[in-house]
Amino acid sequence: MRKHYTHEGLAEEQLAPEPVAQFARWFLEADGAGVVEPNAMVLSTADAQGRPSSRTVLLKGYDVRGFVFFTNYGSRKGSELAVNPHAGLLFPWIALARQVIVQGRVEKVGRDETAAYFRTRPHGSQLGAWASEQSSPVSGRDVLEQRYADLERRYPEGEGVPVPPFWGGYRVVPESVEFWQGRENRLHDRLRYLADPASPTGWRVERLCP
Repeated sequence: MRKHYTHEGLAEEQLAPEPVAQFARWFLEADGAGVVEPNAMVLSTADAQGRPSSRTVLLKGYDVRGFVFFTNYGSRKGSELAVNPHAGLLFPWIALARQVIVQGRVEKVGRDETAAYFRTRPHGSQLGAWASEQSSPVSGRDVLEQRYADLERRYPEGEGVPVPPFWGGYRVVPESVEFWQGRENRLHDRLRYLADPASPTGWRVERLCP
């Protein structure tokens, strides 16, 4: 299976001075083009032995500090980040023949930021955060549904659900951000920002062979 990309290219002079501004441009274009869940990203982590794992999560915020997602601290990704606080992100905007690839160190967001986001979640999602011991084996779906039902009785709609102490946000602080645009004949455009304290913008850009 092979598809020939015929999209316009990406030139150095088109780039924003720093990667988050460039990401914002492409994110808005992906959303405007009808990409399904443009904030869906593949998060890759590795354990203490360097064995990788990947999964799709949702981006819940971004700014010059980095890219934020939320999860159970006891999940596989949480456990791996505890021993190896580095991660990769991939935004696969296939309909536009585009990818954004982020690599960086990872830090937990503050509890105030976590609580502020948790309060925006639907009531059912708040209960779900409590009901699921994420990544842990469970004997059957009925166990999850029973936990959820118990929580629903304890915290009915309209009552505040406390933020689980084992749940919160992570921020991927970018050290490199690559913007990949598919081109004809597999001569894709790949422009990568690299953190560079000596640069006026804090970043330098290099072109990579496709």
